[in-house]
Amino acid sequence: MKKTESPELSIIIVNYNTAGFLERCLISLEKLKDEVPFEIIVADNNSSDNSKEIMQVKFSHLKILSFSENLGFSKANNKALDLAVGEYIFFLNPDTEVKPGCLKSALKYMKDHPEVGLAGTKILNPDGTEQNSFEFRYPKEKYVSSLKGLPGKIAWVLGASMLVSKRVMADVSGFDERYFLYGEDIDLCLRIRKFGLQVGFIPNAEIIHWEGQSEKASLKSSVFKKKLEAELIFYDAHYSKEEIRKIKRVHLLEAWLHIISLVISFPFYHLYNKKSIWRNKLEDKKLLINIIGKL
Repeated sequence: MKKTESPELSIIIVNYNTAGFLERCLISLEKLKDEVPFEIIVADNNSSDNSKEIMQVKFSHLKILSFSENLGFSKANNKALDLAVGEYIFFLNPDTEVKPGCLKSALKYMKDHPEVGLAGTKILNPDGTEQNSFEFRYPKEKYVSSLKGLPGKIAWVLGASMLVSKRVMADVSGFDERYFLYGEDIDLCLRIRKFGLQVGFIPNAEIIHWEGQSEKASLKSSVFKKKLEAELIFYDAHYSKEEIRKIKRVHLLEAWLHIISLVISFPFYHLYNKKSIWRNKLEDKKLLINIIGKL
């Protein structure tokens, strides 16, 4: 890495038990040390694997934050942000590999587009196919009228790879720490647009993403519950009470229709020995009804 008192870019990585992927990510960044001046801050959420040993032995130039508990994605990022000295912040997942030219292209894009407050990079699967890395609508937005007139066309970008100026992060008070793991990227993008800036996409800045590695050991039902709870936090933060009531009715109707469909289709699942899949889908819909009912 280039020696500089004031790197232009601070790369923040929140890690939780992804040692092998983190090492791959850091190696890919080392190969880009001549593209732009940067620093790397790794916030470790009390990993129980050998993440800390890998960072301390193989990557001595890192700034490492080690927490005594899992603070979640938002809070860990905010704490790392306090240490960052770069004018721009690159929030990056540990289960990624940054491709050559990414950092240079990303910084150039942000400098050339002052109307953009935050931008995502192109995200590729390991086989080279493109992941869906941005969206034009927010969850259940078609039932909401309060989001009209926001700047730009992109609603949000995937949080695995986001570039934003440190000033903008300060203007919107960082990540909302009510989000533990999911939903924080959608929320941040909306708050930046409400602040008056656009969300952008940088097609010539590419990363490879292995996706969901920190949750690999979690039950699918647990992940589904976390995503749903994050969605409810988003509704509460940005939608009116009347809009939430409308969304609640839609969610409940959809869930009951799915349950009826599952009951009708049970003989087919039984015939092809897929009863466990049927049971998991049914439990997800019951969980959805239970959580939505608390709105």
